[in-house]
Amino acid sequence: MRFLTKTFATLLVAASAAAAHAWSDQPITLVVPYTPGTGIDLVARQLSARLPALLGQPVIVENLAGASGNIGSEKVARAKPDGYTLMVQVNTLVMNRSLYKSLGYDPVADFTPVSLTSWGTLLLVTNPNVQKATTMAQMVSAAKAEPGKLTYATPGVGTPHHLSMALLMQGIGTELMHVPYKGTAGAVTDLLGGRIDYMFLPVHVALQHIQVGKLKAIATGSSKRLPQLPDVPTLAEAGVTADNVDMWYGVLAPKGTPPEVAKSFESQGMVPASSTPAEFGALVKKDADRWAAVVKRGNITAD
Repeated sequence: MRFLTKTFATLLVAASAAAAHAWSDQPITLVVPYTPGTGIDLVARQLSARLPALLGQPVIVENLAGASGNIGSEKVARAKPDGYTLMVQVNTLVMNRSLYKSLGYDPVADFTPVSLTSWGTLLLVTNPNVQKATTMAQMVSAAKAEPGKLTYATPGVGTPHHLSMALLMQGIGTELMHVPYKGTAGAVTDLLGGRIDYMFLPVHVALQHIQVGKLKAIATGSSKRLPQLPDVPTLAEAGVTADNVDMWYGVLAPKGTPPEVAKSFESQGMVPASSTPAEFGALVKKDADRWAAVVKRGNITAD
């Protein structure tokens, strides 16, 4: 996970000085619409770790999991736009607009983008001790020979892992069988046990298994090769799609939150995974359209 180098705490202190009110009046809540221990939860807890010492009062990380992030996201969308409620999200947020026919919020219109915080890379992996097709060419050949026989796992319908594989399948022109799980843990267990053939996994989850030979990386979903795995090609280099499937992580606030809050983040020059509020907003809109096209082509629904 490529994480920002300037602390979120410093940015919030600057924001409190710029805003008309004092944030120290009450605790700040960072809503995570997913379960503890997920990648986005780790981002939120790193962001919040330094705040109490600087602001002198608690910063609450609140996990509101359920419905692929929709429960927590809707609560934030309806929260008072005063800067006390922020949400740490991943690009699942914009995927949901195409996957669910009726949402209680608009993933684009109902939030004020604050800043991009980091990027997460997905790796396409397999169990080399069970699966013979351990390169992209071999996987494509096997999948085309018997469409729907090879399996791939995901933490659930509509997750970035799922739509990344949907994009890949659209690129190679054939199907693998989707086996959705309720979370990553069970899927990884079955992948390691040889009961599942392939899966897109975040680098921080996959790398430990790759290093001991239990999994093999076939391709990286990023636009560039990873320093940790320099011999693993990108999806583009493997010839299956020119697109990447990187996951963005970012901070959003309810629509109507004072612009001073977002502008103070911009003024700090966040690096390396940084953005102005406008740039992050443009990324959110662009990604919503991109994944909507994947969902439509794949006739995917989460309802």
